[in-house]
Amino acid sequence: QVQLVESGGGLVQPGGSLRLSCAASGRIVSINGMGWYRQAPGKQREYVAAITSGGSTNYADSVKGRFTISRNDAKNTVYLQMNSLKPEDTAVYYCYADILNSDYILLGSWGQGTQVTVSS
Repeated sequence: QVQLVESGGGLVQPGGSLRLSCAASGRIVSINGMGWYRQAPGKQREYVAAITSGGSTNYADSVKGRFTISRNDAKNTVYLQMNSLKPEDTAVYYCYADILNSDYILLGSWGQGTQVTVSS
């Protein structure tokens, strides 16, 4: 069964950096788009960044110039490099991927989330 597992979250001071990883596993034929979303306490889940199978990237205005999304198709993994972190970046970060599995079914899959806390 296809699943996504995030890692790399934690506690960091303002101005610091973190690198999140999301690894897909299972009977994967191919992965189309991959991306990151986040949800802060008391707020709705919001889009952060995305990357296509061709390597095109897109970012929410709030993270442009600070975050970088990338992917390693050989490892079925997407990354989010987060620099110049601010307290308002505090949230649970979720990985998303569109995955074609070995049964030739396209699945929209979500990870369980990883906590990022930016605080002094």
